[in-house]
Amino acid sequence: MKTAVTAGLFAATCLTAAAHADALDDIISSGTLRCAVVLDFPPMGSRDEANNPIGFDVDYCNDLAAALGVEAEIVETPFPERIPALMSGRVDVGVASTSDTLERAKTVGMTIPYFAFQMAVTANDASGITSFEDMKGKTVGATAGTYEAIALEEQVKEWGEGTFRPYQTQADVFLALSQGQLDATVSTSTVAQANVKTGNFPGISVVGNAPFDTDYVALFAMREEYGLINFLNLFINQQVRTGRYAELYEKWVGGDLPDLTVGGTYR
Repeated sequence: MKTAVTAGLFAATCLTAAAHADALDDIISSGTLRCAVVLDFPPMGSRDEANNPIGFDVDYCNDLAAALGVEAEIVETPFPERIPALMSGRVDVGVASTSDTLERAKTVGMTIPYFAFQMAVTANDASGITSFEDMKGKTVGATAGTYEAIALEEQVKEWGEGTFRPYQTQADVFLALSQGQLDATVSTSTVAQANVKTGNFPGISVVGNAPFDTDYVALFAMREEYGLINFLNLFINQQVRTGRYAELYEKWVGGDLPDLTVGGTYR
């Protein structure tokens, strides 16, 4: 009887394990990797004149798909929809410049950093703003749900004056800034410079740095998918070790390569 019960439990365990295949295996079997990518966030993600997705995150997804031996599918995902897209099963991973906050880690599995952003202040030229402190008492805004939006809204509350406005996309933020609906915004320096250089938003300038912490961003997947998350971590490590991270940074951003490690700790 004991032998029969043991055999039955073993069989049930095997069936349960088989029913819950690892997402890594599922992706490889499907032949497609679906990546959530923000495409209004140049140079990380945008579209070219032929409407094809381009950018650092797009190339990163393509590299990841190649490492898995599958085809990449870029799923355009606005900032507020990145995690909902994963939770609803529309994508397999997020390659979407997502800050590795503890709050997000309660919902999804975050990898080690694959990119790091510095923060910059961009102002409407007519606002008279020439520094971060000049934003006090002004109307400012940023893309809802982003690291810089959360930090900037908290700063406005701390100042006790001024107005913070959230926007759905980066394009909306810079359009509002150009039209004078906002006096200034805080964004990553990469985004700030890219938007000013396009010439699509006249009357704005990058005026200085914002005293916010370096924004380390991670890939993300379902938090219980340890096999996939372990693969993603090793993939990021390999991108750095092989020089591909540096190559992509030079291609899309240029300048000094950000260090992905945090001093005095481990990654």
